[in-house]
Amino acid sequence: MLKVVVFDSGFGGELFADYFEEEMPVVEVIRVIDWRNANGYLKGSQTARKLAREAIRPYIGRVDLIVIANQLVSITSLKYFRRKYRGQKFIGLGLKEPEGFLPREVLVLTTRAVAQTINYKMFLFRMKRKVGTMTVDEWLGKIDDGELSTGEVEDAVRLATRSFRPEEVVLAASQLVDIKRELQEIMGRNVKIYDSFRDTLRKACKALGIRGGTGKKR
Repeated sequence: MLKVVVFDSGFGGELFADYFEEEMPVVEVIRVIDWRNANGYLKGSQTARKLAREAIRPYIGRVDLIVIANQLVSITSLKYFRRKYRGQKFIGLGLKEPEGFLPREVLVLTTRAVAQTINYKMFLFRMKRKVGTMTVDEWLGKIDDGELSTGEVEDAVRLATRSFRPEEVVLAASQLVDIKRELQEIMGRNVKIYDSFRDTLRKACKALGIRGGTGKKR
């Protein structure tokens, strides 16, 4: 059986691992969640890379694929890991760009560390839309602990969108998938909410050479 590591620093990795197991039952998923250093991944890309390298080191060369479910590590260090460990396959949860070409307003929910990277700035440039960034570092630990209330989410979103009416929302932190339904209710049915899970599954299937959920070779 093919072995896939799902790495993250919090509950988002658990969410993606659950999703991956449901969609790809023919694959053995190994969860590598660096809970102990969760706060360290919010400090910046260099610290996050060092922590990630130590967390996944025991699995490099021993599994068929490593999925980096931490958004900061994925967008800033995926190329680094591929160059350094050429015999190991890596993919990551990237930043999902909205579909289509209509000039809709977009709200991105992410961390301060992600928002400060050149990778994120290039992501905004490619969208060619009016974009607002809402940093939600304080939500992540509460999501991990199951303590984030709907009222807290609603108040923060209302405040961030007082003079900004987004028609699309991009979730750029894997934990946020846990509150996707709540966000949909708060934002309204006409607002489209994007996450990176489906795109990452497609990349995993391509890297492993199988069709999602079937285990058949391409």
